[in-house]
Parts: sequence; structure tokens; C-alpha cells
Amino acid sequence: MSFELDGESAPGADEPGLACRADDVYIHPAVMPNGRRIRLLKTQLTSACENDCLYCPFRAGRDFRRATFGPDEFARLFMQLHQRGIAEGLFVSSGLAGGGLRTQDRLLATAEILRLRLGYRGYLHLKLVPGVEQAQVLRAMQLADRVSVNLEAPNIARLAALAPHKDFIAQLLQPLRWVEQYRSSRPSSEGWNGRWPSSTTQFVAGGSDETDLELLTTTEYLYRRLHLKRAYYMAFRPVPDTPLESHPPTPALRQVRLYQASFLLRDYGFQMEELPFSTNGQLPLEKDPKQAWAEANLGQQPLEVNTAEREQLLRIPGIGLKGAEEILKTRRGRTIHDLSSLRKLGIRVDRAAPFLLMDGKRIAAQLPLL
Repeated sequence: MSFELDGESAPGADEPGLACRADDVYIHPAVMPNGRRIRLLKTQLTSACENDCLYCPFRAGRDFRRATFGPDEFARLFMQLHQRGIAEGLFVSSGLAGGGLRTQDRLLATAEILRLRLGYRGYLHLKLVPGVEQAQVLRAMQLADRVSVNLEAPNIARLAALAPHKDFIAQLLQPLRWVEQYRSSRPSSEGWNGRWPSSTTQFVAGGSDETDLELLTTTEYLYRRLHLKRAYYMAFRPVPDTPLESHPPTPALRQVRLYQASFLLRDYGFQMEELPFSTNGQLPLEKDPKQAWAEANLGQQPLEVNTAEREQLLRIPGIGLKGAEEILKTRRGRTIHDLSSLRKLGIRVDRAAPFLLMDGKRIAAQLPLL
């Protein structure tokens, strides 16, 4: 699923879109942090797993055919796809087989073969599995462009409803803390290509009956304290022959609202207390959170487009990060007098106009004339 928040596309890097099939391998379109689009192979070293997460199709004991690659076998397979132009980047994870230490060693061995023996210099995302040790985290950071840990749930209590045998703090959150510790205490020249990798996580939205408030409280902590690049939200879908097969699926629109609120926290200067949560801790599904905030706070006090600060412009629906910069750049040379000028700057004027003044005058009434 993809959507736009004031001109910015989401989900982004590593988030699966519609996969295309090439030679029995599924390739996902992905957008890198710099905006470049690539074809990403997203797969696992093994679908065998000793964990029994209640929602997961790969959980231990579920009856289905498993597949396993050795590090050398997998690295060579990927390089064949890469050299044929089928896959430009790689996101490799793994089911847990033989414990976290052994599983992570196999992931690291795969990365080392790709980087050091086969000369692969493209995009590489490595998963940090539950039970990873601190030294393994550092080695992953020396090989990858991105590392990630799936928190799955926002806190200890909610994780128990999804994965009762995982330790939220020691197994999941601690590796992300180690990533930030290395980034802040060691020179970036130790990282791959002279820079440390970015870090991300993923939550299962709706699988543990958690609230949006819980998910976004943890998200805010990850952004502010651990400097994660991105939080991903996977709308829960029940899988047959799992303990949660009768649990209702999460509406796709909830996933969209979580992404939008997450971006407001990360990029738009919003604080948690400004997000429009209901009394039960959920975001409204009927409108995006930025729109809801603007209606409550700017409906009677619109902002002057020619004098508003960048932080103020970013709170106006229809104005994204690029749009705000374009407005500021344009204002250095002239006054903005009409909506057509805003439209040329990439502003979604149908959304922005009710919350703007232009030369001191409200402009929403001009819209039908355009």
C-alpha cells in the first residue's frame, strides 16, 4: 500500500509494494532514503523458525514446506540476479534456527561473502534477530546500509499477546540501543562506505489490540532517543492454522493513519500531545491527523503564507517538506499573491487554502473560480 502525505510518498525504503515475479523470485519495488527507486529482493535465509509467535505464518509447529539456503549458496544466487539486472538491492532476514547467535552468524556470513568475496557494493539491509549479541550488531553495521529489529509490539505487555517467548527489552529493544551507541561513540568511517547504516523497526498494527497511542508513543521514543530512520506498520492479517487465525484483520486505513502520524512526529515538528487521539487512544480513520489538527487549531486563525515560518507552514495540510522550502525560496524574491503561484510550487491548494491568508485575506472562497 502506498499513499501521499502532502506530496511525499509512503511507505518508503524496503516497504513491499506490488511484487513482480522473475525466474521464480519475487522482487519488490522500493524507494531508498535518497529517493532513488530500485528493485529489491526481500527474502529469508530460512523459513524454518523455532519461535512460536502467535500470528506468524513461519511459526514453529505450523505445517507447511520450509526452505533453507546456506550463506554461500544464497550469496551466489543473489549475485546472479544482480548481474542480470533483476535485483538491484537486497533485504535479507531469517527465521530463527539454532538460536539467535547462530542465526545472526549465518546472516553476517552471507553479507561478508557478498561484500568481501563477490564484490557487491549495492544496497544491503540486514535484519538483527532476537538474541543477537553486541559484537554481531557492530559487524552488521560494518557491512550493511541499513539494519533493523522488528519490535512487533509497542511494549512488554502487548508483545506477550503476539510473541509470548520473546523478551521485549533484552532481545528486541537492546540491539537498537546498541546501534545508536555505536553511531554516537565511534567514527562513521568504520561503517560501510564510510558511514553508519540507518536503522528501522516494524510493528504489527492491530495484532495485540494495542492502541495507536501506544504505538506512536514508542515510535516517538525511537525517533527522539535512538534516531531511527523509519518505523513501519504492518496491518495485522490473520493466518490460517495460527492461534490468531480468528482475530479480526486491521483496517488498511489504520495503517495509513499510523504512517501519517509517524511522519508528523519525525519530520513536521509535531509532539505526541498534539496528535488527535480519541479518548480510547485511537487516531480518527475518517481524516488524516494533520487535517484534524489544522481544523481544530487553524480553522479560525489561518496563517499568512507570506510571513509564516517554516515550522508553521509544515502544519498546513497540502504543504509538505518540499513545498515549504519552495514557498520560503519564492518569498525571498517576491510576494505570493495568488493560488496559481502556490500550485506551481507543488502545493495542494485545495487542502491548504482554508488555513491560509494571502495578503491578509482568506482565500478559500477563491477556489471555485480556479
